[in-house]
Amino acid sequence: MNEPIIRPLLGDCREVLRTLDDESIDLIVTSPPYADQRKNTYGGIHPDDYVAWFLPIAAELQRVLKPTGTFILNIKERVVKGERHTYVLELILAMRRQGWLWTEEFIWHKKNSYPGKWPNRFRDAWERLLQFNKQRQFHMYQEAVMVPMGDWARKRLKNLSDTDKIRDESRAGSGFGKRVANWVGREKVYPTNVLHMATETRNRNHSAAFPEALPAWFIKLFTQEGDWVLDPFMGSGTTLRAAYRLRRNAIGIDIMETYYEQVKASLKDLQTPQLSLFEAQEAYEPPRPE
Repeated sequence: MNEPIIRPLLGDCREVLRTLDDESIDLIVTSPPYADQRKNTYGGIHPDDYVAWFLPIAAELQRVLKPTGTFILNIKERVVKGERHTYVLELILAMRRQGWLWTEEFIWHKKNSYPGKWPNRFRDAWERLLQFNKQRQFHMYQEAVMVPMGDWARKRLKNLSDTDKIRDESRAGSGFGKRVANWVGREKVYPTNVLHMATETRNRNHSAAFPEALPAWFIKLFTQEGDWVLDPFMGSGTTLRAAYRLRRNAIGIDIMETYYEQVKASLKDLQTPQLSLFEAQEAYEPPRPE
């Protein structure tokens, strides 16, 4: 089997993206600079200007993404003068007007978020992962991210009620329903849209490195071996390393020459890809009734 092709590129993604072919990318996973943050690294973008800054980038991402591809955007609102700024919400609406479908929203729960005390809020322990698509039908390999059933199933599935044997529609009228009997004899179930992962404790000399398990999870969910992954804000190269270990081809772009050189050096150190996404996979536990 051929080695994955990994291409770190140096430059402003607004310019470099124009050199990529139309509809050539299967998955985009990235975490751009949050508004007015990473100032020491990338200069920062004022929250009021964030949407106007990002939309031209989003247009290029839309051009290079395949019709069956997915765009995962890791982003979080910042606090301005005591309240959350609305630039993320405004960006979602602007991207929908641009032609994107806002298909889903995942939450990254940071299991080891740094403790602290603030006068008007609690510790920030989660971030958004927004899923955008170009069309309603897209490639998604849900079986690749299934998790162990968990001990709850031994008792819950042992004695099924009549309701458990039929599709029980949600009383809230959401359109969702369940048939508990479908899971008898199964070892694994589909995960939720909340990802419980620790932050990157070794930040690889970058101001905001996310854990390798994060892009790896989405790479498994939305691509197959040999597909192309793109990170237009490459940073320390986490997405590229995850792609390599999972035998996907990848392109990363960063404007900082320091990070570009670090990524090139780290890629040379990679061995045969064998990636365990979690040190110990957590079994699925269903929500308890209130």
